[in-house]
Amino acid sequence: MRPPRTGYRIPVALPAEIRWKNRKGGNRQMRGTTGNISGTGLFMAVPVRPRLETPITVKVILPTHVAKIPVELLCKGRVIRWNLPGEVPGLGATIDDYELRPAARPS
Repeated sequence: MRPPRTGYRIPVALPAEIRWKNRKGGNRQMRGTTGNISGTGLFMAVPVRPRLETPITVKVILPTHVAKIPVELLCKGRVIRWNLPGEVPGLGATIDDYELRPAARPS
């Protein structure tokens, strides 16, 4: 059974990067695509399944036609669900804190 959603989800497919620590404390990183975002959570299509309640950081780069300058959304939260078999592989996460900031320019 899925946890109830507490916020209106906006369907948006944007490139995203997720970071977390594995059970041994090693840093993990994976790229994926957002499926939806709200003020309290997000879904991200990604082929990994960090443990439930794993603290994560998700970075989403907003397109310049939306923000006029390169901006990134940096979210801190935790994994609360995985998609069910037969669905797009991915995870749902809460957003406990977030920051909008200028994106680093590619070098």
